[in-house]
Amino acid sequence: MPELPEVETTRRGIEPHAVGRKIVALQLYEPRLRWRVPDELPGLVAGQRVLHAKRRAKYLLVELESGTLLLHLGMSGSLRVLPADTPRLTHDHFDLILDSGNTLRFNDPRRFGSLHYVTGDPGEHPLLAKLAPEPLDPAFNADYLWRITRRRRVAIKQLLMNSRLVVGVGNIYANEALFRAKVRPRRQARTLTRVETGRIVRAVKSVLAMAIRVGGTTLRDYVGADGQPGYFRQKLYVYERNAQPCRTCRTPVRQLTQGQRSTYYCPTCQK
Repeated sequence: MPELPEVETTRRGIEPHAVGRKIVALQLYEPRLRWRVPDELPGLVAGQRVLHAKRRAKYLLVELESGTLLLHLGMSGSLRVLPADTPRLTHDHFDLILDSGNTLRFNDPRRFGSLHYVTGDPGEHPLLAKLAPEPLDPAFNADYLWRITRRRRVAIKQLLMNSRLVVGVGNIYANEALFRAKVRPRRQARTLTRVETGRIVRAVKSVLAMAIRVGGTTLRDYVGADGQPGYFRQKLYVYERNAQPCRTCRTPVRQLTQGQRSTYYCPTCQK
């Protein structure tokens, strides 16, 4: 599933090609995404100029003159910049054709992605209204994590993946951050010390920033706006490395299941 670094990589990839350009047409080939795309949407966006390309959590926000396109990549989606006459592939579901001769083409084999059009403040849309602080923002700091963990019995990995507490820290990056912070993923959040919450915050920010620099993590379907895979997988310390030696101490990495998601950790490095 594309996580925050993959979405941010996509945003940065489309921004120079889309911002300032006029939408010639929105061509819908398959409106049945996670929520059906309204039939009237092409008529609403045609002729509008793209003002900004933003991100909130795992959502792309393409700000237009009279509204905002709110796009989620789902579990397998990608948004690529292509010449508008590029032949379509299976699972290409829409083209946002620009006056430059390029198109933003959305491909999603599982059709769990979504496309909405929002007038007014997109932050008030139900999909965004209750989202927590961004992990790369100053509001996500050691004091904040210390405060929200005090009475919570939930495991720290599951807390990090709760979008009502902090957005965009998906499974891959929660595993990797906790390894770098030397904290076991099943630790009850309330048992963390102030020092440990500081280490976790720094590790989350560092892991996400590093992943963004190298274009995200390609595990199965994800490619960036330029069609290239992300390369953070080469830098993974524990994720999907069950029984392989820890890159730090050589102890075999262990795997367990939390909330129906795979968790990986080093029993020696993490306490």
